[in-house]
Amino acid sequence: MTIVRRGAAALAAAAVLCTGMAPVAFAAPSPSATPAPTIPAGLYGTKDPTYDGVWRQSLAFVAQTSSGVQPADEAVAWLTTQQCDNGAFASYRPDPAKPCDPATMLDTNATAVAVQALAAVKRAGADPEALGKAAESGASWLKGVQNKDGGWGYNPGSPSDANSTSIVVSALIALGQKPGEVKSAEGRTPYDALLPLALPCSTKEGPGAFAYQPDKDGKLLANADATAAATLAGLGKGITARGVEPQQTPACTAEAKPTINRAALNGASYLAAALAKTGHLNTPPMPGATDPTELPDHGNTADAVVALATAGALKEASGALTWLQQNSAAWAKESGPAAYAQLILAANAMRVDPTAFGSTDLLKELAATGPAPKASSSPTAKAGDKAAASDSSDTTDLWWIIGIGAVVGIGIGFLLSGRRK
Repeated sequence: MTIVRRGAAALAAAAVLCTGMAPVAFAAPSPSATPAPTIPAGLYGTKDPTYDGVWRQSLAFVAQTSSGVQPADEAVAWLTTQQCDNGAFASYRPDPAKPCDPATMLDTNATAVAVQALAAVKRAGADPEALGKAAESGASWLKGVQNKDGGWGYNPGSPSDANSTSIVVSALIALGQKPGEVKSAEGRTPYDALLPLALPCSTKEGPGAFAYQPDKDGKLLANADATAAATLAGLGKGITARGVEPQQTPACTAEAKPTINRAALNGASYLAAALAKTGHLNTPPMPGATDPTELPDHGNTADAVVALATAGALKEASGALTWLQQNSAAWAKESGPAAYAQLILAANAMRVDPTAFGSTDLLKELAATGPAPKASSSPTAKAGDKAAASDSSDTTDLWWIIGIGAVVGIGIGFLLSGRRK
Protein backbone atom coordinates (compact mmCIF):
# COMPACT_ATOMS: atom_id res chain seq x y z
CA MET A 1 0.00 0.00 0.00
CA THR A 2 2.44 2.08 -1.82
CA ILE A 3 4.94 3.34 1.31
CA VAL A 4 4.34 4.41 1.61
CA ARG A 5 4.71 2.88 -2.55
CA ARG A 6 5.83 2.37 -2.34
CA GLY A 7 4.52 2.80 -2.05
CA ALA A 8 5.11 3.69 1.93
CA ALA A 9 8.27 5.71 5.38
CA ALA A 10 9.94 9.05 5.23
CA LEU A 11 13.71 8.81 4.92
CA ALA A 12 16.09 11.73 4.95
CA ALA A 13 19.80 11.76 4.25
CA ALA A 14 21.08 15.17 5.24
CA ALA A 15 24.61 16.19 4.34
CA VAL A 16 26.45 18.12 7.03
CA LEU A 17 27.71 21.46 5.73
CA CYS A 18 31.27 22.25 6.63
CA THR A 19 31.64 25.24 8.95
CA GLY A 20 35.38 25.60 8.69
CA MET A 21 38.20 24.82 11.09
CA ALA A 22 37.36 27.34 13.79
CA PRO A 23 37.53 26.11 17.40
CA VAL A 24 34.26 24.92 18.82
CA ALA A 25 33.86 27.96 21.08
CA PHE A 26 34.09 30.28 18.09
CA ALA A 27 32.42 28.15 15.42
CA ALA A 28 30.35 29.96 12.84
CA PRO A 29 26.65 30.13 13.68
CA SER A 30 24.62 27.18 12.48
CA PRO A 31 22.44 27.78 9.44
CA SER A 32 18.91 28.78 10.26
CA ALA A 33 16.65 25.85 10.91
CA THR A 34 14.24 24.97 8.14
CA PRO A 35 10.92 26.56 9.01
CA ALA A 36 8.15 24.19 9.97
CA PRO A 37 5.87 23.43 7.03
CA THR A 38 2.40 24.93 6.95
CA ILE A 39 -0.13 22.14 7.34
CA PRO A 40 -3.57 22.99 5.92
CA ALA A 41 -6.61 22.39 8.09
CA GLY A 42 -7.94 18.89 7.57
CA LEU A 43 -4.67 17.32 6.39
CA TYR A 44 -3.21 14.34 8.21
CA GLY A 45 0.40 14.48 9.38
CA THR A 46 2.81 17.20 10.39
CA LYS A 47 5.53 16.91 7.76
CA ASP A 48 5.92 18.77 4.49
CA PRO A 49 3.09 17.52 2.23
CA THR A 50 4.72 18.58 -1.04
CA TYR A 51 5.43 15.07 -2.25
CA ASP A 52 2.85 12.97 -0.41
CA GLY A 53 -0.06 15.11 0.82
CA VAL A 54 -2.76 13.41 -1.24
CA TRP A 55 -1.12 10.02 -0.84
CA ARG A 56 -0.96 9.99 2.94
CA GLN A 57 -4.44 11.47 3.32
CA SER A 58 -5.97 8.92 0.98
CA LEU A 59 -4.15 5.95 2.46
CA ALA A 60 -5.29 7.02 5.93
CA PHE A 61 -8.90 7.08 4.72
CA VAL A 62 -8.60 3.62 3.18
CA ALA A 63 -7.15 2.15 6.39
CA GLN A 64 -9.70 3.82 8.65
CA THR A 65 -12.75 2.87 6.61
CA SER A 66 -11.50 -0.71 6.29
CA SER A 67 -11.69 -0.81 10.10
CA GLY A 68 -15.10 0.84 10.38
CA VAL A 69 -13.86 4.37 11.09
CA GLN A 70 -15.17 7.32 9.05
CA PRO A 71 -12.80 10.30 8.68
CA ALA A 72 -13.99 13.77 9.65
CA ASP A 73 -15.87 15.78 7.02
CA GLU A 74 -13.13 18.42 7.30
CA ALA A 75 -10.50 15.88 6.27
CA VAL A 76 -12.61 14.59 3.38
CA ALA A 77 -13.23 18.15 2.21
CA TRP A 78 -9.47 18.80 2.11
CA LEU A 79 -8.98 15.86 -0.23
CA THR A 80 -11.80 16.85 -2.57
CA THR A 81 -10.40 20.38 -2.97
CA GLN A 82 -7.13 18.88 -4.20
CA GLN A 83 -8.79 17.43 -7.30
CA CYS A 84 -8.35 19.18 -10.64
CA ASP A 85 -11.33 19.90 -12.87
CA ASN A 86 -10.30 17.06 -15.21
CA GLY A 87 -10.50 14.53 -12.36
CA ALA A 88 -6.76 14.16 -11.78
CA PHE A 89 -4.76 14.84 -8.62
CA ALA A 90 -1.27 16.19 -8.16
CA SER A 91 0.84 15.00 -5.23
CA TYR A 92 -0.12 18.22 -3.44
CA ARG A 93 -1.55 21.59 -4.42
CA PRO A 94 -0.69 24.28 -1.87
CA ASP A 95 -3.28 26.64 -3.35
CA PRO A 96 -6.29 24.55 -4.41
CA ALA A 97 -8.19 27.72 -5.29
CA LYS A 98 -5.82 28.15 -8.23
CA PRO A 99 -7.02 26.06 -11.21
CA CYS A 100 -4.79 23.31 -12.50
CA ASP A 101 -2.92 24.28 -15.66
CA PRO A 102 -0.42 22.62 -18.02
CA ALA A 103 2.34 23.23 -15.47
CA THR A 104 0.54 21.20 -12.78
CA MET A 105 2.40 17.92 -12.24
CA LEU A 106 -0.43 15.42 -12.41
CA ASP A 107 0.20 12.18 -10.57
CA THR A 108 -1.33 8.82 -11.52
CA ASN A 109 -0.43 7.31 -8.15
CA ALA A 110 -2.02 10.10 -6.13
CA THR A 111 -5.08 10.00 -8.38
CA ALA A 112 -5.49 6.22 -8.09
CA VAL A 113 -5.29 6.18 -4.30
CA ALA A 114 -7.55 9.23 -4.02
CA VAL A 115 -10.15 7.45 -6.16
CA GLN A 116 -10.12 4.58 -3.68
CA ALA A 117 -10.29 6.91 -0.70
CA LEU A 118 -13.24 8.84 -2.12
CA ALA A 119 -15.07 5.61 -2.89
CA ALA A 120 -14.39 4.37 0.65
CA VAL A 121 -15.69 7.47 2.46
CA LYS A 122 -18.64 8.02 0.12
CA ARG A 123 -21.30 6.11 2.04
CA ALA A 124 -20.91 8.03 5.30
CA GLY A 125 -19.69 11.29 3.78
CA ALA A 126 -21.49 14.62 3.98
CA ASP A 127 -22.31 14.49 0.24
CA PRO A 128 -22.19 10.90 -1.02
CA GLU A 129 -23.27 11.80 -4.54
CA ALA A 130 -20.52 14.38 -4.97
CA LEU A 131 -17.90 12.00 -3.58
CA GLY A 132 -19.03 9.27 -5.94
CA LYS A 133 -18.79 11.62 -8.93
CA ALA A 134 -15.32 12.73 -7.83
CA ALA A 135 -14.14 9.12 -7.68
CA GLU A 136 -15.58 8.34 -11.11
CA SER A 137 -14.00 11.48 -12.54
CA GLY A 138 -10.60 10.42 -11.26
CA ALA A 139 -10.99 6.97 -12.79
CA SER A 140 -12.02 8.48 -16.11
CA TRP A 141 -8.89 10.60 -16.18
CA LEU A 142 -6.75 7.55 -15.45
CA LYS A 143 -8.31 5.66 -18.36
CA GLY A 144 -7.64 8.64 -20.59
CA VAL A 145 -3.89 8.55 -19.88
CA GLN A 146 -3.43 4.77 -20.20
CA ASN A 147 -0.26 3.93 -22.09
CA LYS A 148 -0.27 1.99 -25.36
CA ASP A 149 1.03 -1.12 -23.58
CA GLY A 150 -1.99 -1.04 -21.25
CA GLY A 151 -0.17 0.24 -18.18
CA TRP A 152 0.59 3.52 -16.44
CA GLY A 153 3.67 5.41 -15.41
CA TYR A 154 4.06 7.73 -12.45
CA ASN A 155 3.19 10.81 -14.49
CA PRO A 156 0.93 10.64 -17.55
CA GLY A 157 2.97 9.67 -20.60
CA SER A 158 5.92 8.23 -18.67
CA PRO A 159 6.84 4.56 -19.25
CA SER A 160 4.64 2.02 -17.52
CA ASP A 161 5.87 0.58 -14.24
CA ALA A 162 4.57 -2.23 -12.05
CA ASN A 163 3.68 -0.05 -9.07
CA SER A 164 1.74 2.63 -10.93
CA THR A 165 -0.10 0.08 -13.04
CA SER A 166 -1.02 -1.97 -9.98
CA ILE A 167 -2.33 1.06 -8.09
CA VAL A 168 -4.58 1.97 -10.99
CA VAL A 169 -5.81 -1.62 -11.18
CA SER A 170 -6.80 -1.38 -7.52
CA ALA A 171 -8.63 1.89 -8.14
CA LEU A 172 -10.64 0.34 -10.97
CA ILE A 173 -11.58 -2.64 -8.84
CA ALA A 174 -12.62 -0.36 -5.97
CA LEU A 175 -15.20 1.15 -8.32
CA GLY A 176 -16.49 -2.26 -9.35
CA GLN A 177 -14.82 -2.17 -12.75
CA LYS A 178 -12.93 -5.01 -14.44
CA PRO A 179 -9.31 -4.08 -15.17
CA GLY A 180 -9.06 -6.78 -17.83
CA GLU A 181 -11.67 -4.92 -19.84
CA VAL A 182 -9.93 -1.53 -19.60
CA LYS A 183 -7.99 -1.37 -22.84
CA SER A 184 -5.67 1.12 -24.46
CA ALA A 185 -6.18 2.37 -27.99
CA GLU A 186 -4.05 -0.60 -29.09
CA GLY A 187 -6.28 -3.06 -27.24
CA ARG A 188 -3.83 -3.75 -24.38
CA THR A 189 -4.99 -4.26 -20.78
CA PRO A 190 -3.14 -3.45 -17.53
CA TYR A 191 -2.31 -7.14 -17.22
CA ASP A 192 -0.63 -7.02 -20.63
CA ALA A 193 1.69 -4.39 -19.13
CA LEU A 194 2.38 -6.34 -15.93
CA LEU A 195 3.15 -9.76 -17.40
CA PRO A 196 6.35 -8.67 -19.23
CA LEU A 197 7.68 -7.37 -15.89
CA ALA A 198 7.48 -10.81 -14.25
CA LEU A 199 10.78 -12.67 -13.89
CA PRO A 200 10.64 -16.34 -14.97
CA CYS A 201 11.01 -19.13 -12.45
CA SER A 202 14.30 -20.11 -14.09
CA THR A 203 15.91 -16.81 -13.08
CA LYS A 204 18.70 -17.33 -10.56
CA GLU A 205 18.17 -14.03 -8.76
CA GLY A 206 14.56 -13.34 -7.89
CA PRO A 207 12.60 -16.16 -9.55
CA GLY A 208 8.93 -15.22 -9.73
CA ALA A 209 9.45 -11.61 -8.72
CA PHE A 210 8.31 -8.54 -10.61
CA ALA A 211 10.57 -5.72 -11.71
CA TYR A 212 9.58 -2.08 -11.32
CA GLN A 213 10.64 -1.39 -14.91
CA PRO A 214 13.30 -2.85 -17.21
CA ASP A 215 16.67 -1.24 -16.55
CA LYS A 216 18.48 0.79 -19.22
CA ASP A 217 19.69 -2.44 -20.83
CA GLY A 218 16.23 -4.00 -20.81
CA LYS A 219 17.07 -6.35 -17.93
CA LEU A 220 14.49 -7.18 -15.29
CA LEU A 221 15.65 -6.86 -11.69
CA ALA A 222 13.62 -8.31 -8.82
CA ASN A 223 11.91 -5.62 -6.73
CA ALA A 224 10.02 -6.58 -3.57
CA ASP A 225 7.93 -3.40 -3.59
CA ALA A 226 6.83 -3.94 -7.18
CA THR A 227 6.23 -7.62 -6.48
CA ALA A 228 3.88 -6.95 -3.58
CA ALA A 229 1.94 -4.47 -5.69
CA ALA A 230 1.72 -6.68 -8.77
CA THR A 231 0.82 -9.76 -6.75
CA LEU A 232 -2.25 -7.99 -5.39
CA ALA A 233 -3.21 -6.58 -8.77
CA GLY A 234 -2.74 -9.93 -10.50
CA LEU A 235 -5.04 -11.59 -7.99
CA GLY A 236 -7.67 -8.92 -8.53
CA LYS A 237 -7.28 -7.68 -4.97
CA GLY A 238 -6.06 -4.62 -3.11
CA ILE A 239 -4.63 -3.89 0.28
CA THR A 240 -7.98 -3.99 2.03
CA ALA A 241 -8.29 -7.68 1.14
CA ARG A 242 -8.30 -10.26 3.93
CA GLY A 243 -6.30 -13.44 3.94
CA VAL A 244 -7.88 -16.46 2.32
CA GLU A 245 -8.05 -20.04 3.52
CA PRO A 246 -7.05 -22.81 3.31
CA GLN A 247 -3.34 -22.26 3.58
CA GLN A 248 -1.59 -22.20 0.20
CA THR A 249 2.17 -22.62 0.30
CA PRO A 250 3.44 -20.52 -2.62
CA ALA A 251 5.70 -22.02 -5.27
CA CYS A 252 7.09 -20.66 -8.51
CA THR A 253 5.52 -22.62 -11.36
CA ALA A 254 6.38 -22.05 -15.00
CA GLU A 255 3.65 -22.02 -17.64
CA ALA A 256 4.00 -22.26 -21.39
CA LYS A 257 1.69 -19.28 -21.71
CA PRO A 258 1.85 -17.38 -18.42
CA THR A 259 -1.35 -15.94 -16.99
CA ILE A 260 -1.52 -12.94 -14.70
CA ASN A 261 -2.91 -15.12 -11.90
CA ARG A 262 0.00 -17.54 -12.16
CA ALA A 263 2.47 -14.66 -12.29
CA ALA A 264 0.89 -13.23 -9.13
CA LEU A 265 1.24 -16.54 -7.28
CA ASN A 266 4.84 -16.76 -8.44
CA GLY A 267 5.31 -13.28 -7.02
CA ALA A 268 3.99 -14.53 -3.68
CA SER A 269 6.60 -17.30 -3.73
CA TYR A 270 9.36 -14.71 -4.17
CA LEU A 271 8.05 -12.64 -1.25
CA ALA A 272 7.83 -15.72 0.97
CA ALA A 273 11.44 -16.62 0.19
CA ALA A 274 12.60 -13.06 0.84
CA LEU A 275 10.86 -12.90 4.21
CA ALA A 276 12.17 -16.32 5.23
CA LYS A 277 15.73 -14.96 5.31
CA THR A 278 15.34 -12.46 8.16
CA GLY A 279 11.65 -12.25 8.91
CA HIS A 280 11.38 -8.89 7.18
CA LEU A 281 12.42 -7.07 4.02
CA ASN A 282 15.38 -4.72 3.84
CA THR A 283 16.12 -1.50 2.03
CA PRO A 284 19.54 -0.70 0.56
CA PRO A 285 21.52 2.28 1.87
CA MET A 286 20.99 5.71 0.37
CA PRO A 287 23.26 6.64 -2.56
CA GLY A 288 26.55 7.96 -1.18
CA ALA A 289 25.98 6.57 2.31
CA THR A 290 29.17 5.62 4.15
CA ASP A 291 27.51 2.69 5.90
CA PRO A 292 26.63 -0.06 3.39
CA THR A 293 24.43 -1.90 5.88
CA GLU A 294 20.89 -2.61 4.73
CA LEU A 295 18.14 -1.41 7.04
CA PRO A 296 14.80 -3.05 7.82
CA ASP A 297 12.04 -1.94 5.47
CA HIS A 298 8.91 -1.78 7.59
CA GLY A 299 6.63 -0.41 4.87
CA ASN A 300 7.41 -2.98 2.23
CA THR A 301 7.31 -5.73 4.85
CA ALA A 302 3.74 -4.67 5.69
CA ASP A 303 2.87 -4.67 1.99
CA ALA A 304 4.35 -8.15 1.59
CA VAL A 305 2.22 -9.42 4.49
CA VAL A 306 -0.94 -8.22 2.71
CA ALA A 307 0.13 -9.77 -0.59
CA LEU A 308 0.97 -13.13 0.96
CA ALA A 309 -2.21 -13.25 3.02
CA THR A 310 -4.25 -12.51 -0.08
CA ALA A 311 -2.49 -15.36 -1.91
CA GLY A 312 -3.38 -17.73 0.93
CA ALA A 313 0.17 -17.88 2.29
CA LEU A 314 -0.88 -17.04 5.85
CA LYS A 315 1.84 -19.14 7.43
CA GLU A 316 4.57 -17.40 5.43
CA ALA A 317 3.17 -13.98 6.37
CA SER A 318 2.72 -14.65 10.09
CA GLY A 319 6.40 -14.29 11.04
CA ALA A 320 6.67 -10.93 9.31
CA LEU A 321 3.50 -9.72 11.01
CA THR A 322 4.94 -10.69 14.40
CA TRP A 323 8.13 -8.81 13.55
CA LEU A 324 6.10 -5.72 12.67
CA GLN A 325 4.17 -5.96 15.94
CA GLN A 326 7.42 -6.03 17.86
CA ASN A 327 9.46 -3.50 15.88
CA SER A 328 7.30 -1.01 13.99
CA ALA A 329 6.04 1.41 16.67
CA ALA A 330 8.94 3.87 16.48
CA TRP A 331 9.04 3.72 12.68
CA ALA A 332 5.34 4.47 12.37
CA LYS A 333 5.50 7.34 14.86
CA GLU A 334 8.34 8.95 12.93
CA SER A 335 6.91 8.27 9.48
CA GLY A 336 3.34 9.37 10.10
CA PRO A 337 -0.13 8.61 8.69
CA ALA A 338 0.79 6.43 5.72
CA ALA A 339 2.91 4.17 7.93
CA TYR A 340 0.10 3.65 10.43
CA ALA A 341 -2.22 2.95 7.50
CA GLN A 342 0.07 0.27 6.09
CA LEU A 343 0.25 -1.48 9.44
CA ILE A 344 -3.54 -1.35 9.85
CA LEU A 345 -4.01 -2.93 6.45
CA ALA A 346 -1.48 -5.66 7.27
CA ALA A 347 -3.26 -6.35 10.56
CA ASN A 348 -6.65 -6.54 8.85
CA ALA A 349 -5.30 -8.84 6.16
CA MET A 350 -4.17 -11.25 8.88
CA ARG A 351 -7.36 -10.78 10.94
CA VAL A 352 -5.46 -9.21 13.81
CA ASP A 353 -7.05 -6.43 15.86
CA PRO A 354 -5.32 -3.16 14.83
CA THR A 355 -6.19 -1.63 18.20
CA ALA A 356 -3.92 -4.18 19.88
CA PHE A 357 -1.02 -4.36 17.44
CA GLY A 358 1.79 -5.34 19.76
CA SER A 359 1.61 -2.55 22.33
CA THR A 360 0.10 -0.02 19.90
CA ASP A 361 -3.46 1.00 19.10
CA LEU A 362 -2.92 1.76 15.43
CA LEU A 363 -6.34 3.29 14.87
CA LYS A 364 -5.90 5.65 17.79
CA GLU A 365 -2.42 6.68 16.67
CA LEU A 366 -3.56 7.27 13.09
CA ALA A 367 -6.56 9.30 14.22
CA ALA A 368 -4.25 11.49 16.30
CA THR A 369 -2.42 12.63 13.15
CA GLY A 370 -5.48 14.41 11.74
CA PRO A 371 -8.94 15.74 12.60
CA ALA A 372 -10.86 13.53 15.01
CA PRO A 373 -12.83 11.00 12.96
CA LYS A 374 -16.55 10.40 13.24
CA ALA A 375 -17.86 7.62 15.43
CA SER A 376 -17.10 4.15 14.13
CA SER A 377 -19.67 2.96 11.63
CA SER A 378 -18.99 -0.70 12.31
CA PRO A 379 -17.02 -2.81 14.81
CA THR A 380 -13.29 -2.88 14.40
CA ALA A 381 -12.08 -5.94 12.56
CA LYS A 382 -11.14 -8.63 15.06
CA ALA A 383 -8.96 -11.68 14.72
CA GLY A 384 -11.05 -14.53 13.39
CA ASP A 385 -13.90 -12.27 12.27
CA LYS A 386 -15.29 -14.25 9.34
CA ALA A 387 -17.37 -11.35 8.10
CA ALA A 388 -14.32 -9.15 7.86
CA ALA A 389 -12.49 -11.97 6.15
CA SER A 390 -14.93 -12.13 3.27
CA ASP A 391 -13.85 -11.51 -0.30
CA SER A 392 -13.03 -7.83 -0.69
CA SER A 393 -12.34 -7.85 -4.41
CA ASP A 394 -15.00 -5.20 -4.97
CA THR A 395 -13.48 -2.80 -2.45
CA THR A 396 -9.79 -3.13 -3.09
CA ASP A 397 -7.34 -0.37 -2.93
CA LEU A 398 -4.04 0.90 -4.03
CA TRP A 399 -0.75 -0.24 -3.85
CA TRP A 400 2.03 0.71 -3.34
CA ILE A 401 4.40 2.34 -1.84
CA ILE A 402 6.98 3.57 -4.11
CA GLY A 403 9.77 6.11 -3.06
CA ILE A 404 10.36 9.41 -4.81
CA GLY A 405 13.42 11.49 -4.19
CA ALA A 406 13.88 15.21 -4.57
CA VAL A 407 17.08 17.16 -4.10
CA VAL A 408 16.45 19.82 -1.48
CA GLY A 409 19.39 22.06 -2.24
CA ILE A 410 23.02 21.43 -3.08
CA GLY A 411 24.87 19.75 -0.22
CA ILE A 412 21.78 19.45 1.97
CA GLY A 413 20.59 15.99 1.00
CA PHE A 414 17.54 14.21 -0.22
CA LEU A 415 13.92 14.18 0.81
CA LEU A 416 12.15 10.96 -0.01
CA SER A 417 8.47 10.38 0.35
CA GLY A 418 7.62 6.95 1.77
CA ARG A 419 6.01 5.54 -1.29
CA ARG A 420 7.75 5.88 -4.64
CA LYS A 421 11.03 4.15 -5.45
